[in-house]
Amino acid sequence: MKFCSECGGPVSQAIPEGDDRLRHVCRQCGYIHYQNPKVVAGCIPEWEGRILLCRRAIEPRHGYWTLPAGYMENGETTTACAARETLEEACAQVEIGPLFSFLNIPHISQIYLIYCGKLLEKQYAPGYESLEVRLFDFSDIPWNELAFPAIRKTLELYRQDRANHRLRVHSGDILKREGRPGDPHFRITSQEISGTD
Repeated sequence: MKFCSECGGPVSQAIPEGDDRLRHVCRQCGYIHYQNPKVVAGCIPEWEGRILLCRRAIEPRHGYWTLPAGYMENGETTTACAARETLEEACAQVEIGPLFSFLNIPHISQIYLIYCGKLLEKQYAPGYESLEVRLFDFSDIPWNELAFPAIRKTLELYRQDRANHRLRVHSGDILKREGRPGDPHFRITSQEISGTD
């Protein structure tokens, strides 16, 4: 950041009084520009035991498979974001259920909130961010072609919970392992979701 969005003045990094980290501070008006993590919300759209996945038409990870999910908009709830992203990426209407996974990814400043979801009807098609959209049995999910560690971990936990006939809410961290790119470390805790099968 070079210029202030409030007054257009020059911005430099400084530790504001009472703070403990560097922030972008306007040298002209004093406005402090906070940078906060981005929230990604999505869902696991299910139809008769199969999971709807989207093959990405955009970077990052163009051509890889993912659950419908994306950044929240201002003034939007996480469940509304999950439903909107499913409509945008898979042209599908979904009923959003309970929260399934809540994952912190501090090295890229993101938080993932993935909900259980049920397709309202078996109608879907690629949206503008998707090359392809398909329903998968767990045995057919392209595990080596999943776009992001948070999506892979969520699907692994969902498969495990479905096999055990009980859903739990999973929370934790996805940490980058130093010197081992693409090999994240997961710290996950789980608790049963009440009222589910």
